[in-house]
Amino acid sequence: MRRYLRKFSLGYFCLSLVTVLGIGILWYPPPAPASQPALVQTPDTEINSLNSLTAQQTDRSSSSLIQQGRDLYKAGNYKTAIQVWQQAVDQLVTQGNWLSQASVHSHLALAYQNIGQSPQTDETISTSLQLLDSNPSPDQPDYWSSRGQVQSTQGTIYLLRSQPTDALSSFQQAERDYRQASNNNGILRSQINQAQALQALGFYRRALNTLTDLNPPLADRSPSLSQITGLRNLGDLLRITGDLEQSQTVLEQSLTLAQQLGDPIETAKIRFSLGNTIQAQGNTDQALNYFEQVSVQSVSSSLRLKANITRLSLLFETGKTDVATSLLADIRTQLTNQPVGRTSVYTRLVLARNLLDHAEPLPTNETAQLLQKALDQAQDLRDRRAESYAMGYLGELYNRTANLSEAQVQLASALAIAQNLNAADIAYRWQWQLGQLSRQQGNLTDATTAYSDAVKSLQSLRNELVAINPDIQYDFREKVEPVYRELVDLLLTPSSTESNISQNKLLQARDVIESLQLAELENFFREPCLAVRQQIDQVVDDGQSATAVLYPIILPDRLEVILKLPNQPLQHYATPLAQTDLEVIINDLRQQVVRSFGLRSTQSLAKQIYDSLLKPAESALEEAQVDTLIFILDGALRNIPMATLYDGQQYLVQKYSLALAPGLKLVDPKPLAEQNLAAITAGLSESRHGFIPLPFVNVEVEQIQSTLDSRVLLNETFTESALTDAINQTPFPVVHLATHGQFSSNPEETFILAWDNPIQINALNRLLRNSEQSRQDAIELLVLSACETATGDKQAALGLAGVAVRAGARSTLASLWNIDDETSAVLMQQFYQVLTRNPTTKASALRQAQLALLKNPRYQHPRYWAPYVLVGNWL
Repeated sequence: MRRYLRKFSLGYFCLSLVTVLGIGILWYPPPAPASQPALVQTPDTEINSLNSLTAQQTDRSSSSLIQQGRDLYKAGNYKTAIQVWQQAVDQLVTQGNWLSQASVHSHLALAYQNIGQSPQTDETISTSLQLLDSNPSPDQPDYWSSRGQVQSTQGTIYLLRSQPTDALSSFQQAERDYRQASNNNGILRSQINQAQALQALGFYRRALNTLTDLNPPLADRSPSLSQITGLRNLGDLLRITGDLEQSQTVLEQSLTLAQQLGDPIETAKIRFSLGNTIQAQGNTDQALNYFEQVSVQSVSSSLRLKANITRLSLLFETGKTDVATSLLADIRTQLTNQPVGRTSVYTRLVLARNLLDHAEPLPTNETAQLLQKALDQAQDLRDRRAESYAMGYLGELYNRTANLSEAQVQLASALAIAQNLNAADIAYRWQWQLGQLSRQQGNLTDATTAYSDAVKSLQSLRNELVAINPDIQYDFREKVEPVYRELVDLLLTPSSTESNISQNKLLQARDVIESLQLAELENFFREPCLAVRQQIDQVVDDGQSATAVLYPIILPDRLEVILKLPNQPLQHYATPLAQTDLEVIINDLRQQVVRSFGLRSTQSLAKQIYDSLLKPAESALEEAQVDTLIFILDGALRNIPMATLYDGQQYLVQKYSLALAPGLKLVDPKPLAEQNLAAITAGLSESRHGFIPLPFVNVEVEQIQSTLDSRVLLNETFTESALTDAINQTPFPVVHLATHGQFSSNPEETFILAWDNPIQINALNRLLRNSEQSRQDAIELLVLSACETATGDKQAALGLAGVAVRAGARSTLASLWNIDDETSAVLMQQFYQVLTRNPTTKASALRQAQLALLKNPRYQHPRYWAPYVLVGNWL
């Protein structure tokens, strides 16, 4: 089937990507996944406001010095800015202008913080507050504006010291002070700063809502630095939360305003943000061009360095090693001339990360020196997050050089800092490495504990991870998934004192993979899956039919299977089979079945998977007289139908009724009600939106009408609004959709086709979920009879699982690949006839329909009968 929706490229986000993945340290602004106190750029709105605040309160000479210091500060020349501002303070003291003194002292504090002089920072911010407290003037708006500005500076210092909670409190107090002064610009600046603090806390939704609420006022204003900064931060957050197109639009709007205002520094910052957004869209060359513009044109040495280190990461990741090596030499020179400050710290950390990831051979001494220098400067700056990163990376370096005892010390210290900061996004990484270290040393107990702690840290991040843009989620799955799987590997590896894996470890292993799979689904929808569910074990033990649940787990060197039989403890077996080899077999099998290759070749591949997945359980299944198998599939196994597995004599569907479950829990599993089944049937037989016609949909709809009471929406009557009305007004238990559709790992490419437009998965879910408010009973069965999984998408089955979980139906029946509509009509007729003829389960009805096709010489090949899968409640 032709793709209908555009597929976003899965590009690398460079520094704008993944603090949680350990690829880079985010400093500007924090497009990092996870619920993290992210490293954010220093809010500069208060520096921008200093001149306007004091201009009316000081003479021309003092104002000129303040402006000069402001320009120096924005260019990253903090030491000279301090000298100039100190001259201004001396003049203000002579003038007796305590209000302007307070403002300038607060900015001295910020400059001192940026060069790591923490005692001077504390002293000067304290002087600012003392000047205001000693001269209360509650009737003067300038007094409240000065208080707001000093509170904002205090909040910024808190951010720089990795204290985002205190920062948020200070920014909120600043807003209250500005409101006392009726200072609208100050109020706006403080709200922008609050959004940055929320980002640092990992509250991306709240931060986005804060800036989105400001967007109309921002757009209504004449160009100002506050407006430009607000739009830039909004554009960054839109990128983080996945709205790449809108992010680009907002950033380009901000860039136009900055150019109108003639502010080269702000223009460079916006180009940097645009580079990150363009890279998120997968346009590497254009992104590199933006970063190169910043590195060449910016008047800020720190911003030039940030742009270059971002280019370096991207060049390494895209395999442009020669260019990266040349740029690396330039960065080393720039770094030598960079003053002490956050840019210096984070550049060293990111440079060390790149060396750890890409340098061959690893320059051990240079990497160690970079990290030690970064650690020393981070301690001077009191930047605890940076301290944790420096120690953690040192631990990794020591581990690589076989200095395991020093690696343990550094990683433990890094973890202690991260836990003290409640920074689970950093903590999980060090817990993971401590687990690996313990396993290297043969201490499996400590290794299991460390891995378990890492998974708990990741679990604590999950709710915020679902707010993050899909490209980041893919990297999250690829980078974080090993933590879960390595823990499962440990749990399912017997120790020297164990002959068998304990029930507790088997249960824990299942729960760990379940957590990973749930995170995948939540990432798919970018919101939590909160439906109340019943444990599948309980359903099996209490079931009317003899049902077994198989939980395969794919590990790098073997296939593990946990088996649940009715009213029995968990069983476990493993087959030595490398993950890469298994995935090749699965891919070959799918291709041969879809393309109708010869049966002998297809059955040979299907038998290889059967032998690994099911053969060890044959005797146990026979003894328990099992007639139904439920699979909770892992990884690539989701892309093939279990029905086609072959034992050498029979296909699996010839022996058992089959179903898939998306996890260990089901939503309200119940047998079909003992009543006359009825269906809302919607279909497209005619060509629409570039899709080919499906002439046998007419036949399929007529056959359903002859078997079930039906409300039919066909062709032009099948619109999104008509389907909504039908489901809300007609409480039939079955919803049958015979139309083109696609399942994909990208929710924007998972849809069904109506007459008027494609209905994307989130819209379909809302449609079906909202019907619960007007219907007395839930939808028992959702049938998608002409849909398929996206070609070439290894995670496409995630879209099918997503539909099944979120649609609100107890069961979903769909196909894994596209088959002709004539075959679909035949199978659906058989399915509904069996379902209505005698009391039976949905799984059994599907099995009998598939067997009817298999017995027909015309449809004997698995290509016709195998792709149909039942997901969810099989009863």
